[in-house]
Amino acid sequence: MVVIAFIFDFINGFHDSANSIATIVGTRVLSPFAAVVWAATFNFAAAFFGSTAVAKAVSSGFVVQAFVDPWVICAGLIGAIVWNLFTWWYGIPSSSSHALIGGFAGAAVAKGGFQALLWGKKWIETLSAIALSPLFGMLVAFVLMVVVFNLFQKATPNRIEKLFRPGQLISSAMLSFAHGSNDAQKTMGIIVGLLVASKQYFAGQTGMLSHFYLEDASRIPYWVEICAYSAISLGTLVGGWRIVHTMGSRITRLRPVGGFCAETGGALVIMMASKMGIPVSTTHTITGAIVGVGATTRLNAVRWGLAGRIIWAWVLTIPAAATVAAVSYLLMLPFTG
Repeated sequence: MVVIAFIFDFINGFHDSANSIATIVGTRVLSPFAAVVWAATFNFAAAFFGSTAVAKAVSSGFVVQAFVDPWVICAGLIGAIVWNLFTWWYGIPSSSSHALIGGFAGAAVAKGGFQALLWGKKWIETLSAIALSPLFGMLVAFVLMVVVFNLFQKATPNRIEKLFRPGQLISSAMLSFAHGSNDAQKTMGIIVGLLVASKQYFAGQTGMLSHFYLEDASRIPYWVEICAYSAISLGTLVGGWRIVHTMGSRITRLRPVGGFCAETGGALVIMMASKMGIPVSTTHTITGAIVGVGATTRLNAVRWGLAGRIIWAWVLTIPAAATVAAVSYLLMLPFTG
């Protein structure tokens, strides 16, 4: 089941790689191949500098520990994976983060009813972030774009483009780092929950198996961190061109200066959330930032119809993943003993 968790992390990487590279590909600063290598590098770099606050929140902040067992976690991962593959196939930029949380919650409810959920701070923060993270991304990117316009109002478009093409390499690296630091931690949290739920099987073990013993969720084994960041980085290398097309050019047309502001705005919001231990959606945040950049030109520069369809996908993510996970758990029930 640890392997299934890392498969989810890999799928998260290729599903959400579009978030990190869509703008830099859409502005033609990097080719798709160069962009995914660039993004994967900084996804993995987050392993050495990121915190583990989000991982601890996922492992113990949403579901009552007494209802967590390997079958619940397996069903939750299936729910998240199925929804991610469905939205990837149709090129819909949905949230892997909320699919994972929805799947985990749906499987737990299937086992113990709604009493299995920890109705408290983390649920309030996460559900609020569904609405607030794209709004904050939009606001920060909008303000950055206005500031840049005012600072360079006398510069020619060609001069601005030459200046911000290399600048977008920095902003894209920031966004990829932020993506890795927030998203890989969610898989880490699920694995920690699995290890704690399975601790009776590994108590007293020696050799390699001793590394699978974990008393509680307060400590995250180093091997879990490295494997989680490696899986999401490899997934990013595989990439998700279907979603890149939607994010990079169909929501609004971007130039390097717009790409820089969108990526910087999105990265700042995600990094702040990671610091606070809030599992936000990279997809929601960067999409909001792209809309914010487009709105500085004129409101009709944003394809609001497409943005509306994306929002519907966001709204449906948690209940859809939860439903698939609940059904998966019920199908597994005869085999749980």
